[in-house]
Amino acid sequence: MVDRLTSLDASFLYLEDADTPMHVGGVLVLESPRGGLDHEDLVDLVSSRLPLVPRYRQKVVEVPGHLANPAWVDDPDFDVTYHVRRSALPRPGTQEQLLDLVARLTARPLDHARPLWEMYLVEGLEGDRIAVVTKTHPALVDGLGAIDIGQVILDDAPVPADRPAPPDDWRPRRPPGPAALVWEAVEEYVQRPTAVVETVRTAAGDVRATAGRLLGTAGTVLQALARTTVRPAPTSPLNGSIGRQRRVAVARADLDDLKAVRKELGGTVNDVLLATVTGALREWLMSRGEPVVGSTSVRALVPVSVRGGAGEDEDAPGNRVSSFLVDLPVGESNPRVRLARIGYAMRGVSSSGQSVGADTLVAISGFAPPTLHALGARAASGLSRRLFNLVVTNVPGPQVPLYAAGARMLEVFPVVPLAQGQGLAIGLTSYDGTVYFGLNADRDSVSDVEVLADLIEQEVAQLVETVRPTPVVPRPAPAAGDQGMV
Repeated sequence: MVDRLTSLDASFLYLEDADTPMHVGGVLVLESPRGGLDHEDLVDLVSSRLPLVPRYRQKVVEVPGHLANPAWVDDPDFDVTYHVRRSALPRPGTQEQLLDLVARLTARPLDHARPLWEMYLVEGLEGDRIAVVTKTHPALVDGLGAIDIGQVILDDAPVPADRPAPPDDWRPRRPPGPAALVWEAVEEYVQRPTAVVETVRTAAGDVRATAGRLLGTAGTVLQALARTTVRPAPTSPLNGSIGRQRRVAVARADLDDLKAVRKELGGTVNDVLLATVTGALREWLMSRGEPVVGSTSVRALVPVSVRGGAGEDEDAPGNRVSSFLVDLPVGESNPRVRLARIGYAMRGVSSSGQSVGADTLVAISGFAPPTLHALGARAASGLSRRLFNLVVTNVPGPQVPLYAAGARMLEVFPVVPLAQGQGLAIGLTSYDGTVYFGLNADRDSVSDVEVLADLIEQEVAQLVETVRPTPVVPRPAPAAGDQGMV
């Protein structure tokens, strides 16, 4: 039997169009190692790690007449050099030029006739740096054990410890022809008649109905949606028709600073990050002349990592996830009060049952812990655009340096895709003592996304100042002969 896509994954493929490509992106900024890292080195590295991600050499094939969900089959024409590509910036390439390239790559859909991933080596960055830009479709990440190609190329030492290389005896199996695909679909219907209903729903693009049928235990999701559906998301310039082009901006925050704010004001690091985004959105809306009053809010869909159980390190990346619809109080002018309100809202959503629990999210999305950003994209596409204004994903990452072929990773920025009608998505990843914000925006409706990125860094500084006030250094008294001098 062929390995078939889940109904939800198939729905994402059907709903994807030129304006809303669903791949999740990543920008890895690397320090060029001694001797350099060229395209051939990266191809060799990826080739050596492909046995760890067998799905990355498979493509999706449709069943004639949509009689069943599409199937994964080996790509007999797989060519790693098609997927691992080379690009360059005019030296010395600036951050602005890199992000402009990332925006263009992000806007370009993946080729559905090939395995659904791409990787670009970008040379020419100032400071003797290089970048690796990855694009991965969420359909590739379909289980708790799944991992992303951008992870398997990273090691925790410049020279990885000796370990047995995974055997690479891969030989593409001959893909089934149309007649075989139809026959297997008929057999599946005989063995499981409910598959007919799922296939019809999938072909119709009814993601929510498909998800409900898949879960069997969808009550948690449906109850949460029912409570929220009667209260649509606030009207916002973040929502509306979007085009094919994107703008990408980035921001940074020191993780120790965020922990200091959390320690002084309470809540979690995630609460502090949401408060930072909230304050930046407030200033951004006012800079555009939008009305902001005390009751103004922006609703965010927030998938967050949570600890797996009692006794675990609260700062360690969790192995579970919960998703919340949170009204960010952009109308509140006091940063301390904003943080308190967000902390209360996050606790209140969880205790009132409005959160979509970790187990349910696994069932609905095939979520894997290393790809929480893909979960945000899945959740955004599967819910009505009336329910939220933007997606904010936060992935705790390793706090030690990582390396790709000896090149130390200096920074890593996520690029979360936009759902239909969503003009902005924000991804956050912490790594080696810093939190990195990646902002993906529609080029026209959120043309000033770099302003929002700057405001995020200003909001971090403002929050830090509330708990670490700048000491006032008294001016030295003027010398006796200096009185009256200006």
